[in-house]
Amino acid sequence: MTLPTRPLGPLTVSAIGLGCMNICHAYGIPPSEEEAGRLLNRALDLGVTFLDTAAIYGLGQSERLIRRHVMHRKAAFTLASKCVMDAPDGKTRMLDGRPAAITATLDRALERLGADHIDLYYLHRLDRKVPIEESVGALARAREAGKIGAIGLSEMGAGTIRRAHAVHPIAAVQSEYSPMVRNPEVAVLDTCRELGIGFVAFSPVARGMLARAVRDDAYEPHDIRTTMPRFLGDNLAHNLGVVATFEALAADLDHTPAQLALAWVLAKGEHIVPIPGTRRIAHLDEDVAAATIRLTPETVAAVEGIFAGTIRGARYSALAQATVDTELLPGEELA
Repeated sequence: MTLPTRPLGPLTVSAIGLGCMNICHAYGIPPSEEEAGRLLNRALDLGVTFLDTAAIYGLGQSERLIRRHVMHRKAAFTLASKCVMDAPDGKTRMLDGRPAAITATLDRALERLGADHIDLYYLHRLDRKVPIEESVGALARAREAGKIGAIGLSEMGAGTIRRAHAVHPIAAVQSEYSPMVRNPEVAVLDTCRELGIGFVAFSPVARGMLARAVRDDAYEPHDIRTTMPRFLGDNLAHNLGVVATFEALAADLDHTPAQLALAWVLAKGEHIVPIPGTRRIAHLDEDVAAATIRLTPETVAAVEGIFAGTIRGARYSALAQATVDTELLPGEELA
């Protein structure tokens, strides 16, 4: 199956990719290894040519699963992974943007993946103790050595993107973006468009809230949404009321809510590639079908009207927000 494609700097990938965090942790009980393998292969069979992982996902388990189940099909996809957030001892999570740490994380990733090259390698977060120029310089040297093909940034603001791009061309910037989370519109999307940088939208269905996956805050153990204010208590109750209006619009258009959310993200710019994650093949099939949906300008505006200034609660805890470099919307809470 062939999907529409989009550019990410020098790379060309399917218009919808697959985020590979869900296959090993984050949203409660992960799928079994067999289920994860079937999901990854189904994505490739559907025409997805962009898989996104990171050193920190499952403390390296996501990269291992990709090696065991689809690296024999590597010619069929572009692989992205990330450094800076890592657990060098396999237990303790750390944020370290020093060049030596970046090099060590990359070498461990290559070993876990059974590869000698990663197509796109991101700085997962900004280490404020290390100048961005030094961190990007480490990736530039890795590219010269043939270990990576292109450089990306994750959750970084327009000023940081420009500083990084001055050191080495940046292929892609990744941040959360959905009808509910519009922060990249403050400056990041325009900066990427101006500099010829692709934008990768993670959590494009708002961590399941726009995919009928959240109905209350009785989450499974180890679900990261238990730390996110907008997914809890009175905030969640209010937000689900807003989402109900969005779901009604999706029904009127004969789309699922997830498909409407993904089609909206795709409509916001030809340089944008959403990477929904899921644990279930049925959800994957639903997501990929959104790649060919074209929304009218009126529908795009209607979606935006539903969420304009209506969502309550921060998207991260104060501790997690401290690692994020993206600009806040006017009046948005830090915590």
